[in-house]
Amino acid sequence: MMTPKFQEAVFDEPVFQELWHAQVFALTVHLAQTGVFSWPDWAAGFGAVLAEHGLQKELNGGEDYFLAWVEALERLLAARGLAEAGDLGRLKSAWEAAYLATPHGQPVHLAPGD
Repeated sequence: MMTPKFQEAVFDEPVFQELWHAQVFALTVHLAQTGVFSWPDWAAGFGAVLAEHGLQKELNGGEDYFLAWVEALERLLAARGLAEAGDLGRLKSAWEAAYLATPHGQPVHLAPGD
């Protein structure tokens, strides 16, 4: 049997506009692949969030699109009892405080217990 040959894709522009877009995409794929949720469940939840946002936002694969992606992931994890809405809110606040306190170009670290 012949092994198919794959041609390396060449992109003129980055596939993701921001690193965190790629990270949340990869996290979602990993969670689906490991059985935390099914891809049809993910697609239904993400589709619902996109429909809610509708024409209010520019859902072109940029910032608004991935903010909707994060919102859908948070909802799905909360619905499965894997993340509490209050915990997510506290984590977001802690992350924002750490981000704002971090000098430009340095890695952001959360304090223990955040």
